[in-house]
Amino acid sequence: MPLYEHVFLSRQDVSAQQVEALTEQFKGLIEANGGTVGKIEQWGLKSVAFRIRKNRKAHYTLMNIEAPAAAMAELERQQRMNEDVLRILTLKVEAHEEGQSAMLQKRDRDDGDRGGRFGDRGDRPRGGFGGGGGGFRGDREGGAGGGFRGERRPRSEESEGAAE
Repeated sequence: MPLYEHVFLSRQDVSAQQVEALTEQFKGLIEANGGTVGKIEQWGLKSVAFRIRKNRKAHYTLMNIEAPAAAMAELERQQRMNEDVLRILTLKVEAHEEGQSAMLQKRDRDDGDRGGRFGDRGDRPRGGFGGGGGGFRGDREGGAGGGFRGERRPRSEESEGAAE
């Protein structure tokens, strides 16, 4: 039988218990049509990239499924009719991943090393945009004028020599 990874997004105002109930309902549908569900992961409530039916967040759920194509077609049909399901994605795969999915590994890694207000940005150079390390217009090399709050920076010797 073919292997599938199936992800569905549920509305943000649905509770976690209702998401679990939906998942069990879909699992029962797959098993009734001759398939099996290997692993189920609840990824939790996450922001979506754009609004989907007026929802800015959604509950994400992954199911690893081994089932005939007809069972998957019926699952997708049932999910399209369910008003609590916003989006579905089904991928046919060669083999299921062992252990946690990449999403859960990322969440565990992020939870473990929250180093402060800005996370792990300690190795980044200080300053504003770009690689120059400067933050404000007056900090640019060769730039004229004051930096922040009217302060004047002395011109470097290189720029004075070039101006003569």
